[in-house]
Amino acid sequence: MKHIIVCLFVVSSLLSVSQSAWAWGKIGHRVTGEIATQYLSPMAQAAIAELYPNHTLSEISALADFNRSNPAEFWQKESTAYHYVTVPDGKTYAQVGAPEKGDAYTALMMFSNQVINTRLSVADRQTALHFIVHIIGDLHQPLHVGNGDDRGGNDVRLEFFWERSNLHRVWDSGIIEQQKLSYTEYSDWLSRKMTATTVAQWMEPDPMVWIKESYDIRKGIYTKNEKENYRYVYQHLDTVNQRLAQGGVRIAAYLNELFK
Repeated sequence: MKHIIVCLFVVSSLLSVSQSAWAWGKIGHRVTGEIATQYLSPMAQAAIAELYPNHTLSEISALADFNRSNPAEFWQKESTAYHYVTVPDGKTYAQVGAPEKGDAYTALMMFSNQVINTRLSVADRQTALHFIVHIIGDLHQPLHVGNGDDRGGNDVRLEFFWERSNLHRVWDSGIIEQQKLSYTEYSDWLSRKMTATTVAQWMEPDPMVWIKESYDIRKGIYTKNEKENYRYVYQHLDTVNQRLAQGGVRIAAYLNELFK
């Protein structure tokens, strides 16, 4: 019985780490996709509808995480590095570049070339499109621009609202799920607060800008406390909301530029 309990504890811990490596969680990604839909150009709308008829960006935004259970070699080996970049403290992405296995930035460039290549199969271009939407969301979660020391906050263990968690998971889903909103409610609340001026300022298709923003935010979200709850949410909810809203606007900005 003792051995069974130990094994269950290990499995539970591994599942917790695995799940917390997914940026924003389903709600967060769907919020970015829903917001992006409002700002797509007619050409981008047409291109998306051609590849994904009867689908929304919010619907396809989390497919890159869903397919982590796909047994195909691409999903089990190659794609795992495509959700984050690493920028150590005191460095820029341009200085460190991508590892040999690639990262979110190199994947974004690769998938951008694939989605507009009409010689590729529809299935390949669909994968490229949903991964583009997902990656842009990922890069707006500050801990997906990792420092290289703690696996994007996954190794920073803490108790969040009296449950075992880690800093990455708190930012992926913990703070968002504490709001008790559906993704449509959440995106509606954020959209109502966005002015035309704000959207124009955020309409930035350059990934280097998004990476630098997340890098700048990252240091300020670490905590030395072993237990966090309402105080931490109060301190960081505005940042979470801004990154979700910016992620949505940037998805539109990038796709508008791509399908121009």
